[in-house]
Amino acid sequence: MKDHFKKTAAIIGEPVRATILWTLLDGKSFTATELAIAAETSASNISMHLAKLVNAGLLKAENHGRHRYYSFSGKEIAYAVEALATIIPFASKKNLQADKTISPVQQCRTCYDHLAGKTSVTITDALLKQKLIIANDTDFGLTPKGKKWFAVMDIDTNELQQQRRSFLRPCLDWSERRYHIAGSLAAAFLDKMLLHDWIRRIKNSRVIVVTAKGQKNLYEKLKVVV
Repeated sequence: MKDHFKKTAAIIGEPVRATILWTLLDGKSFTATELAIAAETSASNISMHLAKLVNAGLLKAENHGRHRYYSFSGKEIAYAVEALATIIPFASKKNLQADKTISPVQQCRTCYDHLAGKTSVTITDALLKQKLIIANDTDFGLTPKGKKWFAVMDIDTNELQQQRRSFLRPCLDWSERRYHIAGSLAAAFLDKMLLHDWIRRIKNSRVIVVTAKGQKNLYEKLKVVV
């Protein structure tokens, strides 16, 4: 086990491969050309790195027409990469006071299949405040009131709880150092917000923008100001 861990850590730790994994946190599949642009490297070099990631079981490759697309081999890979970001040294209080601006990716982004960033943490706080979810010692739970609330959003929580994955759990946000919601419920909530145009993806980026419609609905339904 130790040897496998060391080998995987070495594969992830290489700068170009780390950039590939970070780019794939957008939740989409990318071609080798797109990943080469993101990593600022050549086509031949990106092919070598992608082969190593595929052989290590971290990525999978699928052919669609003339193109070959790369994505995480499983959700657990994405969660592990996001979790690694939480050990990035946090800015000191003095630095935070000197620079109160935050980047778009810190404000709102995708964490593979759910929302992350300051906006997501704010939404999670509102869900807790309105007792739609509750925080246990190390977990989140859905309340009866929350079940009804998500049903209004056309989210079937009973169906989600039958899936072979975590239903609702806390995910430590690397930029806020606080928790946002993750799991199948958070993924479904993200999908609904995209469907109803509350939020929009930025092309070739993990950044998410909240629309005017989204700002209005988030305030009306959760008293959230973003």
